[in-house]
Amino acid sequence: MNRQLEVHHHLFETALGSCAVAWNGRGLVGVQLPERDGVTTERRLAARVRSKGATLPPDWVRSLIEDIRRYLAGEKIDFSAVAVDLEGIDDLRRRIYAVLRTIPFGATTTYGELARTIGETEWQGARDVGEAMGRNPVPIVIPCHRVLAAGGKLGGFSAHGGAATKRKLLELEGVRLDSEPPRLPGF
Repeated sequence: MNRQLEVHHHLFETALGSCAVAWNGRGLVGVQLPERDGVTTERRLAARVRSKGATLPPDWVRSLIEDIRRYLAGEKIDFSAVAVDLEGIDDLRRRIYAVLRTIPFGATTTYGELARTIGETEWQGARDVGEAMGRNPVPIVIPCHRVLAAGGKLGGFSAHGGAATKRKLLELEGVRLDSEPPRLPGF
């Protein structure tokens, strides 16, 4: 195997708990939001990306980790320039992720609107968008939490904590889906 394409990962602490990132020579390949504990977070990411092991991250990954920490502490961060390696991901998901990366901090779209943006108009398009969100390898960097169900309803979220985690991420960005008072970072 080309050593440059070996995947490595790093576990780090944030305001929400232990997160992990994985990378190779082409870019970011995985982000894991907090699970019930750091061991579970690290194990889940390492297995999913077939990591060769935990290691100290290169400079660009250290910078990304700091940005993720700042984002999860409530700071406005733009992840659209982060290099993401989507090798092995089908063209439809790549198109969906590319459009999704243009949705700015604090903005949302719906599954149906995102489907229409890529030229899909039937209910299957919204379903395909939902499936792509559930299989997103790099949440936050590809901001799948910004995609809502029809009518601006919260919808599902595949990360640990499900819809509650999605709501937390949206609240960090100032998005309010109901009349709940805003929460502080860390929740």
